[in-house]
Amino acid sequence: GLVGSEMCIRDSTMTVESSHHSTNPEIQSLNEQSKKYSEQIMQIVDEVQKVIVGQEQVIKKLVIAMMADGHVLLEGVPGLAKTKMVDTLSKTLSSNFCRIQFTPDLLPADIIGTKIYDNKEEKFTTEKGPIFSNLILADEINRAPPKVQSALLEAMQERQVSIHGDTYEIEKPFLVLATQNPIAVSYTHLRAHETREDRGWRVVGGKK
Repeated sequence: GLVGSEMCIRDSTMTVESSHHSTNPEIQSLNEQSKKYSEQIMQIVDEVQKVIVGQEQVIKKLVIAMMADGHVLLEGVPGLAKTKMVDTLSKTLSSNFCRIQFTPDLLPADIIGTKIYDNKEEKFTTEKGPIFSNLILADEINRAPPKVQSALLEAMQERQVSIHGDTYEIEKPFLVLATQNPIAVSYTHLRAHETREDRGWRVVGGKK
């Protein structure tokens, strides 16, 4: 009948598509690349889990965000081993790590750097800030003034920093793990998640 004909057509279509997928070099290449990435992610996760226990999903999301050129906003109370997690991840990848504690009196130059006059050379030299690290833990980002947050977000999006007219590229890998404490809101300037949509944020929840 009509139903039987439709089932035959669907079965034959699935067979043709399956055969097409299996013989298509481009799809085969993508499948192999995907399998390779998956194995690399699990290798990194396994290494980090030797130090950080019970945070597998958070670690996976950190690695995926880094591979996708994104960043992570981690919301949670203190005591979740965030610093240790990012530090362990940086050591696993043989990358450099920096932790920035955001405070109300922080200045943009404290993040991106500035120019300092050298008396011996009689010229200005550039002193790069901690933003030039590979993995950065921006702790309690919502405590910083809007100008500081803006400087950080610009560097995250553009992958470059301008210091007094000179532009400097930020080397890869580059991942910012920003945290904000949902409890301490009385002294905050801006909820960072309000600006995350166009900056590559990925929100990850930690657990005790």
